[in-house]
Amino acid sequence: MAAVGANREIEGADASYTTATPTTRLGNYTQISSKTVKVSATYDTVNKAGRSSQIAYEVAKKGKELKRDMENALVGKQAGSAGNGAVARSSAGMESWIADNRILAGGAANTTGTTPTYTTTPGVGPTDGTAATTLTEALVTSALSAAWTDGGDASVIMCNTYNKAVFASFAGANKFAGTYDTMKGKNQGVLLGSVGVYISDVGEHKIMLSRYVRQSTVLCIDPEYIGVASLRPIQKQELAKTGDATNILLNTEFCLVVQNPDAHAKIQDLYNA
Repeated sequence: MAAVGANREIEGADASYTTATPTTRLGNYTQISSKTVKVSATYDTVNKAGRSSQIAYEVAKKGKELKRDMENALVGKQAGSAGNGAVARSSAGMESWIADNRILAGGAANTTGTTPTYTTTPGVGPTDGTAATTLTEALVTSALSAAWTDGGDASVIMCNTYNKAVFASFAGANKFAGTYDTMKGKNQGVLLGSVGVYISDVGEHKIMLSRYVRQSTVLCIDPEYIGVASLRPIQKQELAKTGDATNILLNTEFCLVVQNPDAHAKIQDLYNA
């Protein structure tokens, strides 16, 4: 939308018109991810500890592995690529999409950390800087304010366990760290040693753990303007037999959908032990 300004009209004035700004259509590439299972007929038939079917066990395990690979691609710094006959297509991850509302943890000293701008699709992933520093509350509020100023509501903060523990060291959290709530009856008491919600001047933000958000990055996400598109949901296909074994393919085709990159923010180049 246009910037806010003084909107006053003279009584009886004719209407005037300006040329509308065309919408920029953003895009991403669908990525095909897969896992395979191969179990011999003998091993699937004999007695096994803890399960009756080795095929069912392997399919369930590989399905979970596939979902982890998908999350890793979605939240990471992977660049988007159309691919070709020799290179697989790749879906640009969250880090690659957030090019404007990025807060460099190293401040003015960080001149090497970059996130290339793009026209429609992020084709180059971020470059990590060398002047990394530990997460601070000032960095968090700067990122949240940047998203809010551009019309976003970054109600979800995604980070790994290291940075979530840093949240618990902020000044406000220290008032409750180590607090012990005595429970009635036979229930055990609860020791408060973590922070799950952060309240800033621009709203309330849920701190969400992810094993695949890099320690060098904290993502501030507005869920209304991000999602996952599935061209082909995860499906199981039994492939042709080539011997005395069962061959199964699990695959999916998906991509990250970012309706408005400026509704989000990220803190880049945090201390990475």
